Amino acid sequence: MEYMTESTNRSPGHILCCECGVPISPNPANICVACLRSKVDISQGIPKQVSISFCKQCQRYFQPPGTWIQCALESRELLALCLNKIKAPLSKVRLVDAGFVWTEPHSKRLKVKLTIQKEVMNGAILQQVFVVDYVVQCQMCGDCHRVEAKDFWKAVIQVRQKTLHKKTFYYLEQLILKYGMHQNTLRIKEIHDGLDFYYSSKQHAQKMVEFLQCTVPCRYKASQRLISQDIHSNTYNYKSTFSVEIVPVCKDNVVCLSPKLAQSLGNMNQICVCIRVTSAIHLIDPNTLQVADVDGSTFWNHPFNSLCHPKQLEEFIVMDCSIVRDIKRGAGAGMISKKHTLGEVWVQKTSELNTDKQYFCRTHLGHLLNPGDLVLGFDLANCNLNDEHVNKMNSDRVPDVVLIKKSYDRTKRQRRRNWKLKELARERENMDTDDERQYQDFLEDLEEDETIRKNVNIYRDSAIPVESDTDDEGAPRISLAEMLEDLHISQDATGGEGW
Repeated sequence: MEYMTESTNRSPGHILCCECGVPISPNPANICVACLRSKVDISQGIPKQVSISFCKQCQRYFQPPGTWIQCALESRELLALCLNKIKAPLSKVRLVDAGFVWTEPHSKRLKVKLTIQKEVMNGAILQQVFVVDYVVQCQMCGDCHRVEAKDFWKAVIQVRQKTLHKKTFYYLEQLILKYGMHQNTLRIKEIHDGLDFYYSSKQHAQKMVEFLQCTVPCRYKASQRLISQDIHSNTYNYKSTFSVEIVPVCKDNVVCLSPKLAQSLGNMNQICVCIRVTSAIHLIDPNTLQVADVDGSTFWNHPFNSLCHPKQLEEFIVMDCSIVRDIKRGAGAGMISKKHTLGEVWVQKTSELNTDKQYFCRTHLGHLLNPGDLVLGFDLANCNLNDEHVNKMNSDRVPDVVLIKKSYDRTKRQRRRNWKLKELARERENMDTDDERQYQDFLEDLEEDETIRKNVNIYRDSAIPVESDTDDEGAPRISLAEMLEDLHISQDATGGEGW
């Protein structure tokens, strides 16, 4: 009885390995694990070093046969791409586990640790762990190659404005930068009367056209040209062109509305001043302070043009100014501006100070002007106005002078300007020497108009010390609270690939 109890509690029997004689638990091959691994390598046929292509320009990896995909380091997408490179040899074994082994981001090496199983001698299952080394080779993808060639595009947007001032383009440039609409462009080319945007796909161009329609009053025409076709696969290659025309009116232009349009806007006077151009044309009547917005569709149905050239702005000195308290409003009058004050002023040209010739006019700048101030305006009395609507007006309803804005010392304003703007990287050709003056006009408009300033990213210029918000002359300035810090963050500093 005691003998039977001892045999029942005894552990299972062991056998000796047929190769090295080490006691082992019984298995189908009757060989220990060390001897089995020395005889059989289940990872044989799986390459231990593989090359993988990476494009430095667009940060994408090549996935055969012809696809480039975006993958982050040690992501599931990149792991799937690496395993796909050795898909054929892995099909002969059972993949148990796979994961990345950490490597330096700049080493151009990716290491993947694989755990595989395979049935070997007499049904024995052997498991093995090994590392596959992937060498990252730089190769430019087809899209980036065409971008670098700078002669390949599938869609172009030609933005034009038939004006002599580029204020609207400067404003549009800041909106494009703020919302990142320039990221998909192949290149941007600046010409005399507009900008050309080149794209590698028609969809990107259409997205840009929709953005332009939302930001500035414009209209566009689309056309396409057949480049090549394949009759066997029924594929066609087109180049698309979008011609965008912005309304030919800029800020500080004096315009004459048609009688029908003026009546529809609240019976305002036909002679108006454009105070800004955003998604619509914002007009003000200098005689009544009545304001109105004209959108793109309304403008093209009832077009109007600027009466005077920007270079025809003349400098006047204010001799007397009085505020008009009681504003007479007609039937059906529209909204009145709360930001402006109606004033009656006597002005004299600074070029005619040796004469006694003075001009009387009403202006929307009554809150800014005092006797002795300098102001810029248009002399309509001595100007040759070639406009169909003006020619039909009664001469008594055409003012002698239309004042536009108060004049300040430009040199002093430039010296005290402690902010800056970013610019689009673009090609320039046949640049006018007047461009710098027009750009300074746009910067002054930003200082004077808070409504436009809200849509623009303004950056602090650390090279110029911070001063008070107004200078001695009372010229408007941008406060420090409205400025952004100009930060430059490189991709390497944020933990990116850096390849």
